Amino acid sequence: MIVTERLILRPAEPRDRAALHAMWADPRVMADLGPVKNEAASDAAIARHAGYRTDHGLGFGAVERRDAGEVIGFCGLKPGAPTAPIRGELEIGWMLAHAAWGQGYAREAAAAWLDWAWAHRAESRVVAITAAANTASQRLMERLGMHRLAEGDFDHPDFAADDPRRVTVTYAIDRPR
Repeated sequence: MIVTERLILRPAEPRDRAALHAMWADPRVMADLGPVKNEAASDAAIARHAGYRTDHGLGFGAVERRDAGEVIGFCGLKPGAPTAPIRGELEIGWMLAHAAWGQGYAREAAAAWLDWAWAHRAESRVVAITAAANTASQRLMERLGMHRLAEGDFDHPDFAADDPRRVTVTYAIDRPR
């Protein structure tokens, strides 16, 4: 568990299912992330991240507001997907409920996870990927100190050839010295 000024970052629990399902079912939240998920697909995503925790000590988890006890997102670290050029690298990512956008929560959560990575992991960098059209996430990556990798653009194989999310960009941040 990580505690920040406004947030608690922790593994997802059964009580978080409704909030996480609502995010994955919201077309606004999923516009740049992937297809809207039903409850079964949401549960599978939660289970996949629990598996990363078991196998690698990683995984995204709940982003909870300290003042309200409300789950507003899903954020963390995971191994880069085997279908992407970042396979095996330490990847950071986030997803927030639409009502939580624009309030600095994603930056606060991601910055805390980066701090955790530098304190607990040996990797020389952390990477993040997003759809080339997702300029909001790219701006956040830059505010976190990440830089776009010139050689990091790729067509994400998990998206159809005609899906605008297929064109993907990669950002990285090197371990502080």
